[in-house]
Amino acid sequence: MVSRRQLLRGQFNAHTQNEIRPPWAKDEALFIDLCSRCGDCITACPEGIISTGSGKFPTVDFRQGECTFCHQCAEVCQHDAFHKNTGPWNIVANIKDNCLSKIGVICQSCAEVCDHRAIKFELQVGGVPSISLDTQQCTGCGACIHTCPKNAITLIQK
Repeated sequence: MVSRRQLLRGQFNAHTQNEIRPPWAKDEALFIDLCSRCGDCITACPEGIISTGSGKFPTVDFRQGECTFCHQCAEVCQHDAFHKNTGPWNIVANIKDNCLSKIGVICQSCAEVCDHRAIKFELQVGGVPSISLDTQQCTGCGACIHTCPKNAITLIQK
């Protein structure tokens, strides 16, 4: 069954995936109410990671790159759909079981692009380095997502 919110968003399939709103977006229900779907935040994003999602609402696509937290998306919004004086969002990376390092293949592409050093690898005697994620250091910028060859990294709520 499709909920009222899904219907208003144009999500006619009840199994649609949750989308990540741009940084500083207000809580989902309030954001949906306030957002006019004008596309100003999409145009303002210098990284090109904000795109039109379901229901024509803006969503972040980390396959296109990472968020630099420039605040341009929030600054151009004329409909008060973004917070002005809070942190960007409350999301962190999540490393799934299909990560190459977890299945015995040496790969550290995610750690190489993590400016905050939230993703680390510990050397193992006679084995592949073990991956770990420091959620306190992770900003949710998404740099690790588009570099992962197995799409093994997602972002989740803290």
